[in-house]
Amino acid sequence: MIEIIALTLETLGTVLIAYTAIKVHERVRKEKKIDNTVIKEMVLEKTMGFLGIASILISYIMNVILTI
Repeated sequence: MIEIIALTLETLGTVLIAYTAIKVHERVRKEKKIDNTVIKEMVLEKTMGFLGIASILISYIMNVILTI
């Protein structure tokens, strides 16, 4: 049981960090104080961030299933 709690906290922390990075990129993109090349790169980073979050969540579910 304690393993699941630890895994949950670790996953939650990782997701929160990733979400924060995505939100910062979104704010900078909306302010448009940077050139189009940087904006395009940030859109790619945002997509990769969401894929990373999905991977973390899938891994979490798999670990919980294996722990039970």
